[in-house]
Amino acid sequence: MTPTLFRVILPVSDVDRAAEFYGAVLGLPGKRVSPGRHYFRCGQTILACFDAKAEGDAIDTKPNPDHIYFAVDDLESTSTALQEAGGTLSDVDDRGPMGPMGEIATRPWGERSFYAIDPFGNKICFVDRSTMFTGD
Repeated sequence: MTPTLFRVILPVSDVDRAAEFYGAVLGLPGKRVSPGRHYFRCGQTILACFDAKAEGDAIDTKPNPDHIYFAVDDLESTSTALQEAGGTLSDVDDRGPMGPMGEIATRPWGERSFYAIDPFGNKICFVDRSTMFTGD
């Protein structure tokens, strides 16, 4: 049987703000499952916004070191929602073969996408669902 990815932890410094931000961007209310965890069901995988301090842990979490990718039906609306909710388009100005990172563009592997940063410093990318490249 093939393993299934069922949860991705996204470190945040304010779980209430994360619930508000990701709720607005994803168009989902999500669910608070503990004082420091707010879950969003993204298909078969749960996006788990995790605030260690609110959970009572004595650790400081840091943003994920690389991008988390979301497939969406409408990149333009998602980009607008992200900016209105307080996210920023990627400040990486790579106009090489990938095109401008923060702008909606078709990447060399065929995906239409844009890159951004959430209010907690996590790198995120949104891909047009109809252009997803899965390596198959």
